[in-house]
Amino acid sequence: MNIDGPSPMIVPILMFGTLTAGVLLIIVNYLPHGYFGMPSNWYLLGGLGLVLAGIIAATQYR
Repeated sequence: MNIDGPSPMIVPILMFGTLTAGVLLIIVNYLPHGYFGMPSNWYLLGGLGLVLAGIIAATQYR
């Protein structure tokens, strides 16, 4: 039996925010004249980490 109530509003905000930020970081990293200069694996890993954080937040949404 599930006695937990609905998730707080911060969970979907965090979920969509980190997913969007991660995807945008990956896209901006590979733009031809990007803001970060040459594409870097660190920005790619940072974007993937943000996407992973969004997926983890999505598993906590009720």
